[in-house]
Amino acid sequence: MTSLSICVYCASGTDDPSCLELAAELGTAIGRRGWRLVSGGGNVSMMGVLAESARVAGAHTIGVIPKQLVHREVADTEADELVVTDTMRQRKQIMEDRADAFIALPGGIGTLEELFETWTAGYLGMHAKPVVLLDPIGHYDGLLDWLDGLRTRGFVGSGALDRLIRTTEVEAALDACAAAAAGGNRG
Repeated sequence: MTSLSICVYCASGTDDPSCLELAAELGTAIGRRGWRLVSGGGNVSMMGVLAESARVAGAHTIGVIPKQLVHREVADTEADELVVTDTMRQRKQIMEDRADAFIALPGGIGTLEELFETWTAGYLGMHAKPVVLLDPIGHYDGLLDWLDGLRTRGFVGSGALDRLIRTTEVEAALDACAAAAAGGNRG
């Protein structure tokens, strides 16, 4: 199978044990598949656990962090590649360019912003890469209900909502990434 680069968006501030365990499980699974991890380049909270777990399991890790966040998120200096950008926009572009697929874990406004931009770009045909929402703890339930309400009122089309792959299981999230790549959906 082709070695994929998976960009993961997640929190850099929570200490919730279930979220940290999820990040560790995903990082380990990416590494076991022999894939690469593209992340936000921080070594704290979920972001740090994700990257460290991926490395321990054999993944090549690529961290992308704006210079303003190098000290705030404590840059992942153990990354195989650490790219320091001038702006958040550059960070997101490099992450998108280096990824074959995207997975969003529980997170806050930064994670939401990254998820929505990537998801929207895919829906608009700017890329054909899968966008997966991995949420076994119900973190995004309220958001998904709200989005369904937007669909009902005609603000969001069903095609846009269908473009977001939702799962509660790590292996299912990675399988969705692999299936999309195998189907020629790498953009």
